[in-house]
Amino acid sequence: MNVLILTPDRVGSTLLQRLVTVYMLRRGFDKPVINLHELTNGLHEYYNPTLNSQVLGKPKNTQWGYYQTLGEIEQLLAKNDHYKTSRLAHYHIVARRDTIGEQLKFYEYLNENFYIIGCRRENLFEHALSWAIHGHSKVLNVYSAVDKIEKFSNLYYKGISVNRETLDNYLKKYKDYIEWSNTYFNVQSYFNYDTDIHKIEDYILNLDFMQGAANNKWQDMFGQNFNDWNACHRLIPNLFLENRDGNNTIALHQQLPNQQHWKQIRGTDWPESYTGYVKNTLPVEIKQEINAMLPTSADVAVSEQEKAFLTTHIENYKNTDQQLQQLVTDGFLVSSVPIKLQSLKEKQSIIKNFDQCIEWYNQWVDKNQFGSKYSQTQLLDMSVSEEEKLNLPISQQNLLQ
Repeated sequence: MNVLILTPDRVGSTLLQRLVTVYMLRRGFDKPVINLHELTNGLHEYYNPTLNSQVLGKPKNTQWGYYQTLGEIEQLLAKNDHYKTSRLAHYHIVARRDTIGEQLKFYEYLNENFYIIGCRRENLFEHALSWAIHGHSKVLNVYSAVDKIEKFSNLYYKGISVNRETLDNYLKKYKDYIEWSNTYFNVQSYFNYDTDIHKIEDYILNLDFMQGAANNKWQDMFGQNFNDWNACHRLIPNLFLENRDGNNTIALHQQLPNQQHWKQIRGTDWPESYTGYVKNTLPVEIKQEINAMLPTSADVAVSEQEKAFLTTHIENYKNTDQQLQQLVTDGFLVSSVPIKLQSLKEKQSIIKNFDQCIEWYNQWVDKNQFGSKYSQTQLLDMSVSEEEKLNLPISQQNLLQ
């Protein structure tokens, strides 16, 4: 079973394709299942020693790019006899500038050979804000706590302003994506980010080709249910974990020092940046000196529930992460499972003119008769509801109360 995910990006498509691949590998099919990520920016044919055969993957020693025609991509897909999970992003198709004839032939092949999932968003306002933040961060996905801290700490500290033209542009691009996917593809299932992201395991296990599989849950694979694992994945970069003084205790920092603050407190023998401190092994005396200057869990408003939850689940989380990394090493995944970047509440804290963006967005909806309008109160209620779902699984919230 080949699976293709249509996406405008910023709708959970990377998360979905990685997880679909993991669950398909667990279920077992008559051929290997390999994730290729984006189809149109470079595919690489190579010998995979784990599978003892030629397979497709992403180029490892060269940059990804538009150096293959759609016809060449189709030939590679047809030639390599294993199942593929992948995505097709509308903005890549736009950027490639293939002729409509080349596109139509390629779409025909995909419709005939792939189970197609169309990604959607109900909250187009938040979708456009996600793209606006990307315009400043230049980051589409992160896969580790250190990676997220390193790439976003300055943005959290300084904030950004979004102009109206930028907002309108991303809303138009989403509208164009919907028209493109409805025009050219036979979609078998729709993934609605706003509703399906919080029950993504159920969504995947209820796909036509996944139904009826026994012992196929995250718990069966890794000894930890998906919601618990994903809560750790989300919480760790926000409430950063480190092993202090070698005593296996957990220190949680809710607000990590930005580079300016780090320079102010930095000793002469400290690393150049906080992320350097996180990544490097330092002498005990230097680490103790640094720890004394950083906020500890007693200095910030860290939930006791969250600390207890992480303490309970962190070892299982790390074991699962190692197994996912092995799937990357063995060539089944392009990368591991991405971490959610920003919640709606976090977007509001980053974007200085958030309220003005609401006004511009609602005016765009009226003008284009596309999307749903939102009030400040509605968005506040949505952000509160999202935070409750993101930070701790409901079952754990109840247990720890």
